[in-house]
This record gives sequence, C-alpha cells and structure tokens, in this order.
Amino acid sequence: MGEEQPWTRPARPRRPVHTGLVLGGWGLGLCLVGVAGLAVWNVQVVLQAKGPVRQTAEDFFREVAAGDTDRAYDRLCSDTRSRWSQVGFGSWVRTPPQVNGWEITDVSVATLGGRPRGTVTVRVTRDGGDSEERKLPVVQEHGKWRVCGDPF
Repeated sequence: MGEEQPWTRPARPRRPVHTGLVLGGWGLGLCLVGVAGLAVWNVQVVLQAKGPVRQTAEDFFREVAAGDTDRAYDRLCSDTRSRWSQVGFGSWVRTPPQVNGWEITDVSVATLGGRPRGTVTVRVTRDGGDSEERKLPVVQEHGKWRVCGDPF
C-alpha cells in the first residue's frame, strides 16, 4: 500500500514587517548619530570662538583708549562702517568723556542661523572715573571677528 509521507513543516511566509522594523531602526540610529555629530560641531565652534572674540574686543578697546581710532575703525563690521565714516567715528570716540580703561566681564558665543555670533560684556571707564557696563556685539566677517553695532 501507500507509504505515509513524513511530516514536514509548511513554508513560512516572508515577514515584511520584520524587515521594515530593522530598516527603520537602522535609519533612526543613523539620524541620531548625525544629530549628535552636528551638536558636537556646534559646541566646538562656540568654544573655539570665545578666545578670538575676547581678543577682538581687547584689541578694539586698547586702540580706542590709546586714541588710535583708525585701527579701531578697521575692527568694525561692514554694517557699522556703512553708518560711520572713519572721520566721524574718530570724532565720536574723541568726544569727552573719553574711554581710558575697560574690563571684560563676560564673553558669550552662540550660533544664529548657523553663524557664530559673540557678545562681550565690558565695563568701560571714562575720564572722570565714571564707568558703565556695555554689551559689545562681535560677528564673524570674511574669516575675521569684527565689532558690530554701537560699542559705546
């Protein structure tokens, strides 16, 4: 008579859900690595910029206090230079009471629209001993840090 066939396991259907989950998890992991890399890059840009931002403010105030308004004017961003002529800036800086000292109390750098931007808090001392705290905006322009806005 007929021989009985041995029992075999039926073929399993492919699991598209399993494949989708694996690929989705891999994609999510890749996105997380990208976001982490971008965050690390942003932190590095900010931390590396504090020194040059501080140095730009130091040099600017050193030149202003010494009366070297031409060199101080060269440290201004193009937007500020478009509002002030070199002669007008020199006259404005020499108007009493003149700056004769400064102390940098804080430097902060952040990115805005992917571009680093610094703010230097400065205690400015003028002739006669009066002092005031000012926020000095510093921006990067053509690879150099420049003082922007109203420094006094």
